[in-house]
Amino acid sequence: MRTNPAPQPETPRHHRLKRDLATGVYQGRELPQWQIEVTGAGRIWYLHDAEKRVCWLRLAKTGHPRQTD
Repeated sequence: MRTNPAPQPETPRHHRLKRDLATGVYQGRELPQWQIEVTGAGRIWYLHDAEKRVCWLRLAKTGHPRQTD
């Protein structure tokens, strides 16, 4: 996440979220939302602000997020 927050091509364990979760709003700006699969169920979600070169952490869970079910 720190060195390559928006990998191209995306990987199965590090990719942009889809549909309603594809973007999030931070400080009034809509930003792409990404996911890193840390373990089988553990996830990190963050908003990637390419313009400011920063990632805003949205979720860090050891269990699978219900929103993606």
